[in-house]
Amino acid sequence: MRGEVLHYDEDQGFGFITGADGNRYTFAREDLRQEASMVRGTAVEFQSAGGRARVVFSVRAETANPPADAVTAASSQAGKAPWAPQRFGRFAENGPATSLWSYFWRGMTENYFNFAGRARRKEYWGYLLFWTIALIVVVGIGLLIDDSMGNIDELPAVTIGLCGVFVLATILPWIGLNVRRLHDIGLTGWLFLVVFIPTIGGLIVLVFALVPSQARENQWGSVPAGI
Repeated sequence: MRGEVLHYDEDQGFGFITGADGNRYTFAREDLRQEASMVRGTAVEFQSAGGRARVVFSVRAETANPPADAVTAASSQAGKAPWAPQRFGRFAENGPATSLWSYFWRGMTENYFNFAGRARRKEYWGYLLFWTIALIVVVGIGLLIDDSMGNIDELPAVTIGLCGVFVLATILPWIGLNVRRLHDIGLTGWLFLVVFIPTIGGLIVLVFALVPSQARENQWGSVPAGI
């Protein structure tokens, strides 16, 4: 099968390939057919075996000097430059953005009621970062209004009200994100209920947020993009 390297860690000898069928496959150093640089975007051929890529070799390395007629025919058929690297699967064109802001924005829009699937650590902390920034802005606006109304030394009612509305508006995506984070490390989302344990509940949730993603597909979905 033809595919493309998504990630390869030279030190760990472990990586991921997205296949032409749209699925993601893991591979290790022992699966490589020859010593070659497996940088992101490298076109490869491999044999799939239960979610794992076997007998992996770089197409560029194997076809460094292809026959001229083969190059012309392939280029004519594909309408592309000879031996140009190709992208496959759901990352082929506009793959999902994995910036910190994009995670927060998707959390407040398309993932607002999403309690299924998986969320990597970057998604969790990206959402938390911009949620905190937004909360600071809301508090600042509330304090300015309370100050202009002369409430700053008494009960800052506007600040309290704005913060309450903000928290209520963001509580569902926050719970959903924690559930998906637990799924990502192979645990049931119901474990988020430990947050209600006095004193140590929040600490336990923090530990869950720091655990690395499972580097394989699990019962809640495939490995998140960018891992």
